[in-house]
Amino acid sequence: MQCAFCAFIFFHDLAHEYVKVEGNTGVCGITDFAQAALGDIVFVSLPDVGEEFEKGDSFGSVESVKAASDVYSPVSGKVIEINENLNESPELVNSSPEDEAWFIKIEMKDTRETDGLMDEVAYEEHCESLA
Repeated sequence: MQCAFCAFIFFHDLAHEYVKVEGNTGVCGITDFAQAALGDIVFVSLPDVGEEFEKGDSFGSVESVKAASDVYSPVSGKVIEINENLNESPELVNSSPEDEAWFIKIEMKDTRETDGLMDEVAYEEHCESLA
């Protein structure tokens, strides 16, 4: 999985969410592995700008033709932007989950929270162990 934003540092959690970090801003969404497991995405629920979440809190959900799933924040902070495109085009999550279909941008409380997350190599190994 190649990071589309070279200036970002890319981290993943065990629940298949990611955060791309630049400074104290994190761009969060679900991974390609997660979207593939869910199938065709038909709806995405996002929080309001200004809402605050702790690491591990549910900040939204995705619904597919197969299942519905909560989406959890991999870091703590305040939502500073949501991806409005997902309201009209939730299928972007299937075609571009780690690029165009990011869910939220969050002003991180503590960038050290990423220390407990997996880098791209560790995440790929984790996904391979699930196969």
